[in-house]
Amino acid sequence: MPRLASLSVALLGVLLTIPGCTTLQQLASLQNVEFQLDRVSNAFVAGVDLDRLRGGGSLGALDLARLGTAVARDDVPLSFVLHVGAENPDGNSVPAQLVSLDWTLFLDGTETVSGIYNDDRQIPPGGSVDLPISMELNLTDFFGSNIQSLATLAANVAGVSSQRQTIRLDARPSINTQFGPIRYPGVISIEFPVGG
Repeated sequence: MPRLASLSVALLGVLLTIPGCTTLQQLASLQNVEFQLDRVSNAFVAGVDLDRLRGGGSLGALDLARLGTAVARDDVPLSFVLHVGAENPDGNSVPAQLVSLDWTLFLDGTETVSGIYNDDRQIPPGGSVDLPISMELNLTDFFGSNIQSLATLAANVAGVSSQRQTIRLDARPSINTQFGPIRYPGVISIEFPVGG
């Protein structure tokens, strides 16, 4: 049995060196790509711009009234752009051709929304790309109507809270091949601590 496993590994190694087997090379290349959550930008909750809090600004009376009204209606929309960095290590010999990324967003351990990032991106060996993924969800659908906890969560996502929470993205990338798109064999969990 170990001999058969060694033979399979050796055979795969030979196939990866054959010029005509670009698909296998691309798959191997994608498996070595490192994904990380870099930052959050353009964060809004109930129409209130959270990015300005990073510069030491504060919420005014109109902002607080807007938030209070949104909570009373059980409709507290949070939108932001989550920047996913994808890096192809120097050791890879071929570019990784990413065509899409299926994702599910977790905020502080709670599964929220899912979607697909569709943007054909080539990641050269030793290079990296930024994948800006737009997120939008109604906080009350997942976290209830407690205004204090919603405000803390929104502030954490914007990176302006003293409490620490985690943003997690479960993702499955797909690459382009001569036979069409092929999905990554498993789910990649990418975590990003915010706040604190």
